[in-house]
Amino acid sequence: MKYAVIDIGSNSVRLLLWADGHTVSKEKETTRLGEGLSATQRLQETAIERTVRAIEIFKVKAERFGAIKIFAFATAAARRAQNGGELIARIREKCKIETEIIDGETEARIGLLGALNGQDGGIIDVGGASTEITVARQGQAVFSASLDIGAVRIKDVCGGDREETEKYIAKMLRPLQGVPKAVMTGIGGTATSLAALEYAVEPYDAAKINGKTVSLQAIESWADRLLAMTREERIALKGMDRSREDILGGGALLLASIVSRIGASEIFVSDSDNLEGYLAEKLKGGRL
Repeated sequence: MKYAVIDIGSNSVRLLLWADGHTVSKEKETTRLGEGLSATQRLQETAIERTVRAIEIFKVKAERFGAIKIFAFATAAARRAQNGGELIARIREKCKIETEIIDGETEARIGLLGALNGQDGGIIDVGGASTEITVARQGQAVFSASLDIGAVRIKDVCGGDREETEKYIAKMLRPLQGVPKAVMTGIGGTATSLAALEYAVEPYDAAKINGKTVSLQAIESWADRLLAMTREERIALKGMDRSREDILGGGALLLASIVSRIGASEIFVSDSDNLEGYLAEKLKGGRL
């Protein structure tokens, strides 16, 4: 059986093609749906157009792949925008795909499912407009938090100013308390992009990312370097995702701040994430 899942995030739209119990491929289009959302509380028309166009392309690829069902879900940008319903209506009209806007609790849960597949541990998912931290024991979530901060939002609010970024992160992390001790896994573009830089993985290869560890010291070091570099210097780095170079420094600083705050010394990194988790819930109620 073949399936496709489309994740409509605040920074990018991603496609999962799945067949016979495993991931066949993943790809993404960076559309910056959440760009400008912090200032206007609305999705910008150009961002909606970019996003819908990417979904149209992914629908064609899913159909050529032979997917018997295309699932689609949208995350923080769509759920926080005053006109999030407009995006869903446009997708329905242009792409003939029904899209679910998921809440922060669901986003955290499916990220946990995708990365750990029922095993004990925790995840940190630094997204474009939100960040989820979840810990599970014996198959049940014992802690879950969704914070209104992400890599795109940091750029929108702070630009590239290091001092402002630090103040903003500190403010937004104040509610984060009581995270249980656990082996933590980083999922999402910030974590996987930092792992690609740390291990100089180019071109990106999920098989070379899954299970890698990145220390808190390394995350802090990358945050310092990236925030001090010019665009040209960042792009020249081996392993750099060019579509993320302008937001990765802020995302790295946020990830480092969370890892430090919860008392961890390192994270594992997983390319499997909420795409796999969403499919797991739809197909079998929690496990692939």
